[in-house]
Amino acid sequence: MTEKRQDPRPPAHAAGRWALIGLAVVGAAAVFGYVGGWLAPERLTPKRIINALQANGGDYPGFRRNHAKGICVTGRFESNGELAKYSTAAVFAPGSTPVVGRLAIPGGNPYAGDSSAPIRSFALRFDMADGEQWRTGMNAMTVFPVSDPKAFYELTVATHPDPSTGKPDPAKAGAFFKSHPESAAFLDWIKTAKPSASYVPETYRSINAFYLRDAQGERHAVRWMLVPDKGPEGDGGAAAGDTDYLAADLMKRLGQGPARWHLQMVFANPGDPVDDATKIWPDDRRTVDAGTLVIDAAEAQADGPCRDVNYDPTILPRGIEVSGDPLLAARSSAYADSYLRRTSEEAHVPGTARPKEAHP
Repeated sequence: MTEKRQDPRPPAHAAGRWALIGLAVVGAAAVFGYVGGWLAPERLTPKRIINALQANGGDYPGFRRNHAKGICVTGRFESNGELAKYSTAAVFAPGSTPVVGRLAIPGGNPYAGDSSAPIRSFALRFDMADGEQWRTGMNAMTVFPVSDPKAFYELTVATHPDPSTGKPDPAKAGAFFKSHPESAAFLDWIKTAKPSASYVPETYRSINAFYLRDAQGERHAVRWMLVPDKGPEGDGGAAAGDTDYLAADLMKRLGQGPARWHLQMVFANPGDPVDDATKIWPDDRRTVDAGTLVIDAAEAQADGPCRDVNYDPTILPRGIEVSGDPLLAARSSAYADSYLRRTSEEAHVPGTARPKEAHP
């Protein structure tokens, strides 16, 4: 039976609807997994937060509890050497470093339609010749709604879908944001956010801050982003009604040639907040182009090279260090909990060690 197709991109009047969906997505699964678990065990644990995410996203054994729907990508990072003066990390020396990545949408449902969320994510693992790795998770958004794990957990609970509607209760979500004024910048952003028809033209940001350490031992506070280069040919349009258009678009574009992004490091000025992901740095901050990320292949996540990668953002090479942002330690512990769950569940899928997927 042929599926009826329609354009997945919403009209302008749908902006309000995307705002509510955005709140649900962030609450239910968060954008690139900025999930918590760092607080004392008697107050908040990785297990409690992953349980809350699973309650919101649904029960899908063998899949990630967030960003469950995605596609593996491979390629390389071509460093131009411009960042070597600020960091001793080998990845920033002139040359090429292989990467294994994953493009995804937020949420715990691996069968969700690509237009179900207005945010896209990009996770990468850089594999350096000396055996060190750099893992990072980025999102196509400018700011995060909360600044600590406790608030994230409360947001997840506040946006739990109402069984009668399948959507968050606006009153509960509204009450949460009213009590968390630090979320104002995110709310301003999400009001106009819309689901794009392609992964390729998006700008992906670390959101959290980190430190680069140079050869003299000096630290430099930074956030990074992947800024798209002129992409390969392809209209980026989805066939009407296609719920899996992002993967199809990516494959179509890569068939025309590699997709490229510039890795740009944004340096904090003295006094800029380094430990708070709800604060946006001004646009005039010094930015250094570190080189080009080149993606030339993609494959389904069920058997792809990203399948068993835990994109823990605290796995860093010498020359890159975590900041004091409490969300970073929280993400690390929660990612570990989610990873152990899904890999143990895969071992119990009848007849296979891998979960069944539909158009990841």
